[in-house]
Amino acid sequence: MIAGVGTDMIEVDRIAAKISKEMGFRELVFSKNEIQYCEARTNRYQHYAARFAAKEAFFKALGTGWKNGTSFHEVEVVHDEQGRPGIRLTGQTVSTLAGIGIRNILLSLTHLKTLASAIVIIET
Repeated sequence: MIAGVGTDMIEVDRIAAKISKEMGFRELVFSKNEIQYCEARTNRYQHYAARFAAKEAFFKALGTGWKNGTSFHEVEVVHDEQGRPGIRLTGQTVSTLAGIGIRNILLSLTHLKTLASAIVIIET
């Protein structure tokens, strides 16, 4: 059953500026795996922006927004063997959201030179 749908769109330049100017922003928002993935890409800020949009869309799909006991870097964008994106929850975020009964999280990402967006569907 679909429990929530969330969407988000962000300017790539906005994320690039945050990463460039604010010490610790990248580590606060992105997991080590996500940082490694994005840094290996030619247009890395597009990939960071898409991941940021995915995290925002995920929290919107929860219906509560960001919850105390969850962390942005613990909502990790991953890819399966075919390259399809998904979300993996880690750390304290797993226990904080355990009572919701999430069975599946569907994710779609897209990015252009200036914009990135994501759609998340949570199934229970």
